[in-house]
Amino acid sequence: MENPGLSTRNVGSVISALAALVWIPQAGLIAAAVHTVALGGGAQAVALHALGFFCLGALRSSLDAWAARRLYRDARACVSALRAQAAGALAARSPLDISRPASGLAASVIGEQAETLVPWLTRYAPARWRVMLVPPVIVAAVGVLSWTAALILMAAAPLVPIFMALIGWRAKAASEAQLVELGRMNALLLDRLRGLTTLRALRAVPMTAQRLRDHAESLRARTMHVLRIAFLSSAVLELFAALGIALTAVYIGFHLLGELTFGAWGDTLTLAEGLFILLLAPAFFEPLRDLSAAWHDRAAGEAARDAIAQLIDAGKGLVGPPDAGTSVLDTVPSASGAVASSAPLIALHGLRADRHGGASALHFADLDIEAGQHVALWGSSGSGKTLLLSLMAGLIKAQSGTVNIGGAVLNDQTAATLRQRMAWMGQKPHVFAGSVATNVSLGHPDVSRAHVEQALQAVGLTDALPHGGSRSLGEGGLGLSGGEVIRLAMARVAARPGADILLVDEPTAHLDNDTARRVIAALQQMAAGRTLVVATHDPRLAQCMDRIVDIDAEALA
Repeated sequence: MENPGLSTRNVGSVISALAALVWIPQAGLIAAAVHTVALGGGAQAVALHALGFFCLGALRSSLDAWAARRLYRDARACVSALRAQAAGALAARSPLDISRPASGLAASVIGEQAETLVPWLTRYAPARWRVMLVPPVIVAAVGVLSWTAALILMAAAPLVPIFMALIGWRAKAASEAQLVELGRMNALLLDRLRGLTTLRALRAVPMTAQRLRDHAESLRARTMHVLRIAFLSSAVLELFAALGIALTAVYIGFHLLGELTFGAWGDTLTLAEGLFILLLAPAFFEPLRDLSAAWHDRAAGEAARDAIAQLIDAGKGLVGPPDAGTSVLDTVPSASGAVASSAPLIALHGLRADRHGGASALHFADLDIEAGQHVALWGSSGSGKTLLLSLMAGLIKAQSGTVNIGGAVLNDQTAATLRQRMAWMGQKPHVFAGSVATNVSLGHPDVSRAHVEQALQAVGLTDALPHGGSRSLGEGGLGLSGGEVIRLAMARVAARPGADILLVDEPTAHLDNDTARRVIAALQQMAAGRTLVVATHDPRLAQCMDRIVDIDAEALA
């Protein structure tokens, strides 16, 4: 992943450093004005000095304001780009990928942890540039007048980054641990909120509350550990900065009093030169102070960057992009160039793919499914039925082999269009909080209210659900039985008029006999004129199909 610090192109940071350098001529004007007054000059003698000082101050303020706006704008753009990249990477990962992060953890990384990149880019990045540019220039300006004062500053400066680096390693580890704990607590909270009804039924709410309290206490302890390290880094910097400034002031004071006659390139320093060095000494350490103040921002930002990188990298991806870009009513050109207007032929050749657990791979025998044919993938649990369905839908990528649908090979270029011809129903369909119509259409623009009502009638839910599509449902299907959830998922399939390939995974699992019979009948009616591939170990459903493919016999480990 690209380093987000590079996305700002360093323009704002460089301008911020240049603004800090404006203090050098300002300090020179102040020193010259004080020297003039000490020699007996009046207000008119320092008028030009004052005018120059205020002009330079206006320039510095303008540069600081412009740099701050530029840094913030670039930081927000960078964070937005990373969030979009992370969301796109999650959307492109297969829903069957068991390594997908929990939704609460992903939401915490994208929503909360990503925000810590803004202080990193707006505070730490410009402070780092000021440390690289401002102290060397000040040392050069001081060294022109006194090599001793320059040596004092140069001797004190290296001690700061050395100790800051030692503390920084621990700060980054502490920040990473804090962000991990925050993500775990968010994931736990979201999961428990989803299952609150079940927790109440099992009387497990007190135990869950205690677990949340334990996570909150762990997060509090880790946060305080991070803050202790942040305060330690500030104390270390202030100690060495104070020592450096004090030694410089002592040398200049005794030098002007004539007690120390060495250190200048010629005669003793004048009052203006000594005051100029004293004014630059705090400015020498100011960028280091800013860096210390932003050191925690760096640690938190890098931890967040690594967390976002984990969301973007790795994982099993879909075949092709996650967004289709075409309507479900669009048709697909066949191999001859004609437009396919009926259920297509499906041909699977030489497919080999990893199991969901990743322990071993399965090699499937060649399989041809005729247009409009109803096929049952028969086999025991873990035999590869769901894996084969996933390969047909392009939900996971095969190690080798091809999936040919209607004369078009399923690949990254054709997957988005070919998936518009498919309707998928998994083993555990999710019901969202909202109306029945919303759960059936899933926000698809081509699914009208009429399609929803027809789909509900086709699966036999019109009488079971009062108020039809306008009825409200709870998260996870609250208020529906197991059979009604399955039929609601079937209604989603039936509501897609452009889908002529139905891929259904274990629709009768965990259903009683009467409900299973109604589901089988609704599935047969819905699949009329369409190609149906259903994974099942239910003999009643398998016998209703045109063909049974024994996966246990066909799939070879």
